[in-house]
Parts: sequence; C-alpha cells; structure tokens
Amino acid sequence: MQERNVWVDYAKAIGIILVVYGHVARGVFNAGLPMDEANYVLVDSIIYSFHMPLFFFLSGLFFFDSLQKRGKGGLIINKVDTIVYPFIVWSLLQGLIEVVLSNYTNGQVTLAEVFSLLWMPRAQFWFLYALFLVFVLCSFLYARADRRYFLPMVVLFGVLFIFKDALTGNTATKFILGNTVFFALGIWFNEVKQFFLARCVQLTLFFGALFLVGQYLFHITFGMNYVDGGLPVLALATISIFFMVALSMWLGQFRVGWLLFLGASSMTIYLMHILAGSGVRVILASFLGIDSIPVHLVLGTLVGIAAPLLAQIVINRYRLGFLLTPPKPVSASNLRVRRAMAQ
Repeated sequence: MQERNVWVDYAKAIGIILVVYGHVARGVFNAGLPMDEANYVLVDSIIYSFHMPLFFFLSGLFFFDSLQKRGKGGLIINKVDTIVYPFIVWSLLQGLIEVVLSNYTNGQVTLAEVFSLLWMPRAQFWFLYALFLVFVLCSFLYARADRRYFLPMVVLFGVLFIFKDALTGNTATKFILGNTVFFALGIWFNEVKQFFLARCVQLTLFFGALFLVGQYLFHITFGMNYVDGGLPVLALATISIFFMVALSMWLGQFRVGWLLFLGASSMTIYLMHILAGSGVRVILASFLGIDSIPVHLVLGTLVGIAAPLLAQIVINRYRLGFLLTPPKPVSASNLRVRRAMAQ
C-alpha cells in the first residue's frame, strides 16, 4: 500500500537533484572551464524545460485544501512565514557572502544588487519571490471558486503563459504569467490524482515515451531552447511534469529512505545549495587546479545536496531555527493570533 503523499516527496527529491546539478553545471560553464558547449546547452535546456514548473505544480497540489482551511488571509500570512521570511534571510546571507568572495566567483555582486531583493530577486531566490506572488493571486482567485472551474483556470493561465512576452511589463507580472499555469495545473490535478495512482506504471511508460519523443523533437528536430517560450514550451513542460508525477507515484510503491529525506529537505537544499556548490568549484579550480568536468559536476552536485543537509542538522541541534523559520516575536502567524486574542 502506497503511503499518503510519499510520491510528492519523491517528486521533490528528483526536482531538487536536477536543480542542484543544473546550477552546478551553469557555474562550471560560466567559470570558463573546458566544457563542451553544445552538450551543456542541450542538457541545461532539457532540465530547465520542466524542473521549476514541477515545483510550482507540487506547490499547487495542497493549495486549495489549505485555502479552505485557513482562508485567504490566513494562507497568505502563513506564506509570509514559510516563503517570504527565508527568502529575505537567505537572499541577504548568500548575497553578502557573494559580495565578500566576489574575487573568487563568476560574477561581481554589489551591495546594491543584494539589497534590491524586494523588486529584483537574485539567483535561485526568484522562485520563492514568484511563488509568493502566485500564492497571493490564487488565494483571491480561488477563494470562492468551485472545482468545476479548476480546469478552465488552467486553460486561462495557459493562454496567458503563451502570450506572456507581449503582456509582461515588469518583474512581478513576468513571474506570475510565467508560472501560475503550473501552479493551477497542480490545483486541478487533484481531480485526476486517483486515476494516476491506479495506473502509475502504465502512465510512467506512456508519459516517459512522450517525454523522450517531446524532448527530442523540441531540442534536436526543431532546435528550440526552453527560453523560446510559447505553446511548445508549455506542452513540453506539461508532458514532463506528468512523467515525473507518474514515475514518482510508481516509486512511491517502494520505500527509499534517502529519497524521502531529500524530498522532505528540499527547501533547505534549495536555500543553501548555491553557496555549497560554488564553494566546491572555487576550491577545485582556484586552489587545487582541478579542471576535470566530471569531477566538478559530481562533487559539486553531491556537496550541493549534502552540505545543506548537514547545515540543517547543525541548525536543529544548536537551536538556530531562526535561519529557516521566523522566531515567534516576528512570526506573522503568531502576530495574527495575538491580535485576534487581544480583540
């Protein structure tokens, strides 16, 4: 019997491994190490065609139940604690470290760039910025929505995604139009989840074949890249997400402890992996003189995953939880409860 939502952690684990590898590979390539450009661009586009849409999809899965339970105000306040707080803390921490170590890294990061986080998020933190905007928008749109409108909402945001380049005028709009469709897809997916669970093996094979064919046609036959946007990118991302979901559901029939742990810790890994992966590259290239691409990619990915997990253990052991979650005095949820009690 498959444990409830085990497959979600498996999907998160697969996604976060791809995130870490993708950023490590980009760091190695941008550092000018001897990397085959054609292969790098191909693998990079395959990964980026679906790994972040997958995380928006997974975030949408539990949205509607949480919205009904907390209400739109309660849900938004909760996301201030779970998304906005770590976004601010780690944008500042990583940014300041990058400023100090800018002589050893690929880019020259300035303090002005670091402190522009509220309107111009940097590095991997764009995802948290965009996710909060999507949560706020959908909290209002779905507050009184009936389930029969879930699929039309996906279609609506799909159309907006296709024409987003003509519609976007600022960073916030770009993030919303570029990602809400996948979040809405996750909300709607609950309507067909049992169908997928009952046929996960067959659907893994079906969508796996579509994934391979779709990626080949998109990248090789038509020579496209994930940044091209439009309907082909939306279709490829959707097929890829369904493949990852079906595969994760199939894996969910087995218990793989380390994969579950990675999935449950995906937020911590996401927050810290750039620092860890970049640190490995700097040590290998600048101090040890190692330019072997396989060594950089393997060690960078392993350390990019393992170091945040070790940091999480240290944070828990030494009561440094404020690095990940807000202390009670500044917790938006706690302030809301205190205000309600005072009234």
